[in-house]
Amino acid sequence: MTESRTLSEIVGPWEESDLKSGLIARCREAWVKPIGSLSREELATLLRQKIAVDHLVPIANEKISAGIDDDTELYEGELAAAIEHAKRD
Repeated sequence: MTESRTLSEIVGPWEESDLKSGLIARCREAWVKPIGSLSREELATLLRQKIAVDHLVPIANEKISAGIDDDTELYEGELAAAIEHAKRD
């Protein structure tokens, strides 16, 4: 499943804030990429923030199932942990 839509198309345009942080910068960079091309770390970051969970979980699961490892996770199993976090209420 390669998804060509961006978060901007799914969620809406990025809304700038006066707040500056690494987290915000990472989310802003990922916002305009096709969600099918997001790295494991980008997916994990967005899922921990519970952004577009219904759209990103299937892509994340596919990357895990296919064994697609792009060496971007901060620790082994980060993406799987982020999926579990995103599913919690």
